[in-house]
Amino acid sequence: MINNIRQFFTTKIIDPMGDEQHQQHLAAAALMVEVMVIDRKISNKELFAIKKIFDHQFDLRENEIDQLLDLAKEEVDEATSLYQFTRLINDQFDAKKKRDLIENLWQIAFADEVLDKHEEAIIRRIAELIYVPHADFIKTKQKAKK
Repeated sequence: MINNIRQFFTTKIIDPMGDEQHQQHLAAAALMVEVMVIDRKISNKELFAIKKIFDHQFDLRENEIDQLLDLAKEEVDEATSLYQFTRLINDQFDAKKKRDLIENLWQIAFADEVLDKHEEAIIRRIAELIYVPHADFIKTKQKAKK
C-alpha cells in the first residue's frame, strides 16, 4: 500500500506542472488518511468523517477521494515517512491552515469515539513536524472532542 500511496502522491503532489492549491489539499488529505489507518481499524464513522472533510474543505475530485481511500484500506502494515507531505504543508500553509489541519486530524481520530494511542501519537508527530505550538495542539484536540 505504501508504495502505491507514494506513487499516487508523487504523480499528484510533486508534479511541478500541477495546481499548487490542489497539491496542498492532497498533502493534507494524505495526513488525514495516515491518521485514519494508523490504528489498523478503519471504521465507517472515520470514513464518513474523512469524506466529509474532503468534500467540504478540499477541492478533491471524486475519483481522487475514492482512489486515496481505496489505497489506504488495502493494507496498513507498512510504515511511511510523513516528510513529503509535511514539507509541502510547511512550505505552503500559514499558521491558521496548520491549526485547521491538526483539528481535522483530531476529528478523524475521534470519529469512531475511540482515541487510539497511535492516532494521538501520529497527530502529535505531525503537529511537531509542521511546527504547530503545543498549546494549539491541545486546543484543537479539545475543540474536536466536543
